[in-house]
Amino acid sequence: MQFKCDFQPQYAYLKETFEHIQSIFIRDNHSIHKARNELKIIELDGIKTVVKSFKIPHFLNRIIYTFFRSSKAYKSYHNSLRLQEFGISTPQPIALIEFFESGLLAESYFISEFFDYDFTIRTPLLEPLEDREAIFNAFAAYTYGLHQAGVWHLDYSPGNILIKRTENGYQFSIVDINRMEFKNICPLDGCENFNKLWASDEELEIMGREYARLSGLDEALTIHEMKRHNDANKRVKNAKKRLKRVLKGDFSTLA
Repeated sequence: MQFKCDFQPQYAYLKETFEHIQSIFIRDNHSIHKARNELKIIELDGIKTVVKSFKIPHFLNRIIYTFFRSSKAYKSYHNSLRLQEFGISTPQPIALIEFFESGLLAESYFISEFFDYDFTIRTPLLEPLEDREAIFNAFAAYTYGLHQAGVWHLDYSPGNILIKRTENGYQFSIVDINRMEFKNICPLDGCENFNKLWASDEELEIMGREYARLSGLDEALTIHEMKRHNDANKRVKNAKKRLKRVLKGDFSTLA
């Protein structure tokens, strides 16, 4: 297998470890997420890291990711570096590693330092935390800051927004960043970026007021747009769920 690797200079001493990441990953049993891709917390030479193993693409995508498009691991690593240039928090990137078989991309990994967070934005969305309104206000301000920097996270969902309580308030950090765009974002368009939170109308009103205050948008318009995009996303997701049930032979949702 051909091995390709890119890493930050301060981690050059780990290059031999990177070359053996496949066997290291297989042996480790500290998985924190396993779906299409798998994430594990692995200590590498004293550094607590999160190693993300991307699913091996099917044959056509192996050709695409080899010759025409950057791999998801590549995008994760380089998007992390770009976010750091903007002063936006994301777990410290360490390396991207790609293995090629018969000249085509096979396995790929993205390694970052572990970010010691307290919870994700999902927690205040689901639990009655005493400071949930303060968290939502801080989150709206953080999101406005992303948009001002031209950062559009295409999977801005609850599990990908990490939060750490600090003496100065809340530190947000974003993950799962291989799907991301860098572009000019007007505040009105920015309202759409809240649509994957599955937030209630009340929660969106809190966020909307703060986003409007910072951006100068009309408050009522901002809240309306957030709710509109949120409702549209829910309709699409629910329709997909019903379709999947039908394809599995469950017609109860059509009754």
